[in-house]
Amino acid sequence: MTVLSVKGLHKSFGGVQAVQDVNFQVAAGELLALIGPNGAGKSTCFNMLNGQLRPDTGVVTLLGRSLLGLAPRQIWRLGVGRTFQITATFNSMTVRENIQMALLSFHNGLMSFWRPANALYRDEAMALLDRVGMADQSERPCGILAYGDLKRVELAIALANQPKLLLMDEPTAGMAPTERIALMDLTAKLARQDDIAVLFTEHDMDVVFAQADRIIVLNRGRLIAEGSPDEVRANPEVQAVYLGSGAVFAGEGH
Repeated sequence: MTVLSVKGLHKSFGGVQAVQDVNFQVAAGELLALIGPNGAGKSTCFNMLNGQLRPDTGVVTLLGRSLLGLAPRQIWRLGVGRTFQITATFNSMTVRENIQMALLSFHNGLMSFWRPANALYRDEAMALLDRVGMADQSERPCGILAYGDLKRVELAIALANQPKLLLMDEPTAGMAPTERIALMDLTAKLARQDDIAVLFTEHDMDVVFAQADRIIVLNRGRLIAEGSPDEVRANPEVQAVYLGSGAVFAGEGH
């Protein structure tokens, strides 16, 4: 089942065409990697899908419903989760409280004098933390967590709106190699269990080729390749784009 459909996506900034006629789909339970050199248009593409930028032309649908013209919060409430390259948590709050804040937002909960926020959705928060392997650290402040653990907390926050689509921008940035593998293994497991479509950008080619079901490649705003990891690895144009770094072939991550 197609969850996200993108057709004819185009965005220009002055005379610079950042994204040009991009088309792709992501199915339920599928991990699709979006890769390309710096300046390829990856972030611009992500920001249009999330409502932070409006495309000049194109169609973006979630399970057949258009997302164009909706604000990021509206898109989030429809079931689009997102993680960011730099984690954004409330450092002074506990791990559990961070998840509760996301759940409060999703359920549109209101705090009252008689029922403080930290009493709401505790069980649901703990269930999410258990899914990402962080239940045993639920009462620790986020500000003292190791970076890899923060990434797991961020994943739990992204799951709070019961996403149909998960957008992950450089999910393993700043992590040690073993942590990168563990986080993406966990993401793949959750996506397949819950039929979540996952679109992620990533510079570490080891992660991309080990985890992605399919890969799409942008260069100068244009989609130049799409296919399985083996197909993309063998594509002459992709080889030319990455020539010099060896990233596609050696997994050096640059």
